[in-house]
Amino acid sequence: MVEKWATSGSDLHLDLTGPGGVRACLTRALRESVRTGRLTPGTRLPSSRTLAADLGIARNTVAEAYGDLVAEGWLTARQGSGTRVAQRTGTPRASAPARGPRPARARPKAAYDLMPGTADVASFPRAAWLSAARRALTAAPNSAFGYADPAGRPELRAVLADYLARARGVRATPERIVVCAGFMQGLAVLSRVLRGRGVREMGVESYGLWFHREVIDRAGLRTTPLGLDERGTRTEDLAALKAARAVLLTPAHQFPMGVALHPDRRAAVVGWAARTGGLILEDDYDGEFRYDRQQVGALQGLDPERVVYFGTASKSLAPALRLAWMVLPEDLVDEVLTVKGMGEYQSGALDQLTLAEFIDSGAYDRHLRAMRLRYRRRRDQLVSVLAEHAPHVRVTGIAAGLHAVLELPDGTERGTLKAAAWQGLAVEGLSRYRHPEAPPARDGLIAAYGTPPDHAFTGVLDALVRTLSGTGE
Repeated sequence: MVEKWATSGSDLHLDLTGPGGVRACLTRALRESVRTGRLTPGTRLPSSRTLAADLGIARNTVAEAYGDLVAEGWLTARQGSGTRVAQRTGTPRASAPARGPRPARARPKAAYDLMPGTADVASFPRAAWLSAARRALTAAPNSAFGYADPAGRPELRAVLADYLARARGVRATPERIVVCAGFMQGLAVLSRVLRGRGVREMGVESYGLWFHREVIDRAGLRTTPLGLDERGTRTEDLAALKAARAVLLTPAHQFPMGVALHPDRRAAVVGWAARTGGLILEDDYDGEFRYDRQQVGALQGLDPERVVYFGTASKSLAPALRLAWMVLPEDLVDEVLTVKGMGEYQSGALDQLTLAEFIDSGAYDRHLRAMRLRYRRRRDQLVSVLAEHAPHVRVTGIAAGLHAVLELPDGTERGTLKAAAWQGLAVEGLSRYRHPEAPPARDGLIAAYGTPPDHAFTGVLDALVRTLSGTGE
């Protein structure tokens, strides 16, 4: 298979919709990103070859768009320095503000592992991380060795603001970013803040992680499931939830079904939040990993004052780092920091400094690109093997992310899980993720092809084929 994705360069989220041809759309999107401050002065853009490969367009189109913007003064191009955002007087940034997670469930001991929830930790970039740690430690101020700020290290928050704007389309400033010891901590803190504001009900996806619902429940909020179909979560159902003033979504890649939220439903949920004063919690758990389509930008970019954006290093690097982040609306920052500062433990300052250096040096982008290619090859191998040996199993939700949904004939999920256990294969069924009040959708397995290391993947697929061999009878 010919690899079409570039393996080097920086990620850049661009929306190429609108009137005109591809060149006009690209030029307009780049100009708007610079004009609004999402791409800050001095930011190095991907090479024309890299950006063309990422967007699936001709390299000459990118080169011509760059040339137009250099002529207009938005960009600069120098031999050996690449194309960068020009230094401009008065270039605005995004609007500036006025100012203990539950332990993870132990994995079953099995010979083969397709359990969702983590990346291939064997591929953690140890050498590059160690180099970044040495540089970060050398440059660390003395204050980094004292007690932590509940908001997180300013170095990491500054780097994240630029990275999230560039790669995910998030509108952020460092003052609105709060670093957490994992997504669960951030969700717990925010749920307590909402409870203190009088919120009693939160809409959630009908299929999702049960321990996220438990965190919300423990904060005193009721969770109510929303419908789910091939266009993603039915956000229009929020209108019927009169008491709900918040909703938790995975819009870029619904977990576990794997569908991206349809643009009409993205607009609908933002409209609901604006009309009702509601709040959208966006869990962007694996937004960096996409394969067969252009990247879906963050929902937060549509309305930063009504969306809390959650990101994490657990899928992109490793869950052991305990590093995640929230990008908050202005009016939530002080309340979140007050709750987080009262007994919540903080992420290690040195790991935060290392991640800041890792991102700022370009090592994070390089790692993500390498992992995208690795995960896509695994996904393609999974699809090919099942097409040959288990053609009755439909594979869905594979345009992005680290897992696939294997649809099974009705009534076979429980028996298939027993067969998997007999084969020494750790895997989970869709029913485990269904909200107790939601109707069953279909039988299926979640195959997390991102979890096994490379050397074990062939054996995992063999065990999966043996497991599925009887489900079509």
